Amino acid sequence: MRHRRFRIASGLAATLLIAAGTAAVPSSASAATAGCEVAYLNLSTWQSTPTSGGFNTTLAIKNLGDPTTRWKLTFTMPSGQTATGGWNATFAGATSVTATDAGWNGTIATGQTSSSVGLQGEWTRTAAGTSPPNPLPQPADFALNGVPCTGAPSENKPPSVNLTSPQDGASFEAPATIGLAATASDADGSVGRVEFLNGSTVIGSDTTAPYAFAWTNVTRGNYALSARAVDDDGATTTSAPAKVAVTGQDAGGPAPALHVSGNQLRTASGATYRLLGVNRSGGEYACFQGKPVFDGPADQASVDAMKAWNIHAVRLPLNEECWLGTADVPADGVSGEAYRQAVKDYADLLVANGINPILDLHWTYGQYGGPGAGCADAKATCQKPMPDAQYTPAFWTQVAQMFKGNDAVVFDLFNEPYPDAANNWSDATEAWTCLRDGGTCTGIDYKVAGMQTLLNAVRDTGATNVVMTGGLTWTNDLTQWLTYKPVDPAGNLMASWHSYNFNACVTAACWDSQIGAVAAQVPVTAGEVGQNTCAHDYLDQVTDWADSKGVGYLAWTWNPWGVCAGSGNDLIADWNGTPTSTYGEAYKAHLLTQNPT
Repeated sequence: MRHRRFRIASGLAATLLIAAGTAAVPSSASAATAGCEVAYLNLSTWQSTPTSGGFNTTLAIKNLGDPTTRWKLTFTMPSGQTATGGWNATFAGATSVTATDAGWNGTIATGQTSSSVGLQGEWTRTAAGTSPPNPLPQPADFALNGVPCTGAPSENKPPSVNLTSPQDGASFEAPATIGLAATASDADGSVGRVEFLNGSTVIGSDTTAPYAFAWTNVTRGNYALSARAVDDDGATTTSAPAKVAVTGQDAGGPAPALHVSGNQLRTASGATYRLLGVNRSGGEYACFQGKPVFDGPADQASVDAMKAWNIHAVRLPLNEECWLGTADVPADGVSGEAYRQAVKDYADLLVANGINPILDLHWTYGQYGGPGAGCADAKATCQKPMPDAQYTPAFWTQVAQMFKGNDAVVFDLFNEPYPDAANNWSDATEAWTCLRDGGTCTGIDYKVAGMQTLLNAVRDTGATNVVMTGGLTWTNDLTQWLTYKPVDPAGNLMASWHSYNFNACVTAACWDSQIGAVAAQVPVTAGEVGQNTCAHDYLDQVTDWADSKGVGYLAWTWNPWGVCAGSGNDLIADWNGTPTSTYGEAYKAHLLTQNPT
C-alpha cells in the first residue's frame, strides 16, 4: 500500500481517521472536484471533573480535487463532545462545526495537505470514571467545500517494537533501579517515540534510538513492564510484557499514597498493594475512661515493635464524641483538640515508618436498645447499629480536612453496621437502603447518617483518600454491597469485611460466593479477622483464602489485655511486641512471609 504523503506529529496514543472521496461538483476556486482526505489526531485528553474534561486534536486536510484558494471543512462532533475553538482556522458551532481557512492557508493544491488545523473541545459523560476515554470517538462526516470525504484511506503500517531489557522473570532488590531498553522501527515512516509502561501506566519515554529509560526507587512488588512504539502517523505497537519482581526491604521510606485501580489498591508507582497488619484498639474507649488516647504507648519504640512483625497497616478505632469534644466526655478524658492532635501525631508517625494508618469510626452517639445493643445509654460508649446524623458528618468533615493531601491515610467510615439486626432481620432491602442512605431506619430511634452522606462529607473537603465502607450484620455480610455501595466521585472506594469464627459466613465456599464476588470488582480488606479461642486455626483459614484472592486483612488485636476468649484475642503479651502463645506467634510468622505489594 502506498505511504501517506503527509505526517502529523504524534501526541498521546491516537487513532487516525483518513477518508478519500470521488464525488464531483462544478470546478471553482472554492470547491474540490474530486474529494478529500482528513487525518484527525487526538493529541491530548484530560479530566477536569469525574464526568468532564477537555481535549486537543489536529486536522490535516488533503485535497484530492482541483486546486482551491479558500476552503470550508464541516463535520459533526460525536455525542458527548463539543467544540470550543481552535487555531489555524475560524471555527463556528459547538456540535455542527464549520472550520474556515485563516486566509494565509486557504490554498491547497491537488494532492497536497493543508497546514495542520487545531481543534479544542470538551467532553462529558453521565457516569464518573477514573480516566477519560483515550482516544476519544472522532467525527465521521467530514466534508470539504461541500464534498464528503468518504473514500478509502491509504494504509499506514504500525511500527514494530521489542523490549530487550529487563528479561521476563528478572528479580531486583528494593529500592531498585530498573533499566528498560527497547528496539523499534517503522517500515513506512519513522518512530516518533518509545514509551515504557508498567501495566498500562507510562513510566518514561525516549524519542531517539537506542531507546532506554531508568526507572528508579522502585518499591517491593511485582510488575509487568513493556515498551510501546508510536510512529509519526500516531500508530502504536506494544511489546509483550516482561514480568519482574522487586524483593527485599524498602529503604525505610514513608507509607505509600494509595488509590483504587479496578479491584486493586495501587501505589503511586503503580504497584499493587494490600493492607496487611493489625488493629490497635484504645482510641474508641480510653477517652471515656480517663486514660491516654490509645491506652498504651504511641511512640517510636511501639512502632518499631510493629515493624518487627512486618506490619504495613494499622487500623485505629476512634470515638466521634472524643474527637469532637462533646460534653458527654468525662472531665478526666482526653477529648477535643488534644484527642485530635494525638490521633494526628500517631498517624503521622505510622506513615513516616512505612505503615498505612486506617482511621476507623468505631463508637458513635445515639440511644439504642434493640437486638445486638452493646449499651443502654446514648453516649459513644459502645458499638451502635448505624452512625448518627447529629455528630458523624461533622466528625468525617474534620478528619478529612486534617488528612487531605496525605493519601497514605485510609478512612473506614463506620466499624460494624447492623441495621438488619435493628429491624429484626425483617427486610434486607430496607437495611441495605438504610446503610447507604440513612435517615429514619426501622428499629433505630435516632436519625441515621448513611454511607453516602459520610462519603460526601469527606469528598466535599477535597480529600481524595481511599475510603472503606462495610456491609450488614457487623459487616460480615457483603452480599449486596455492590448494589448499595455509595457513589464516589473520586473513584477511591473499597469494601470492608469482618470475619470471626462466630460469624455466619465462615467457610471458603461462602467466602468465594459472597466476598469473592465483591473482590472481583473492587478492593476488599478484612478490617478485622480473628477468633474467640486461644488457637489460630480459623485465622489461618481466613488469611490463606485472602492471600489467594488478593484481599487484605488486619488481625484483632495489638493490645496486651491477657485475653484469648470472648469477642476476640490478643496478638501481643506486652507493648514490646512479644507475641502471645499460639495465636500471636502464628500470625507474626504468617506476616513475615507476606509482601504487601
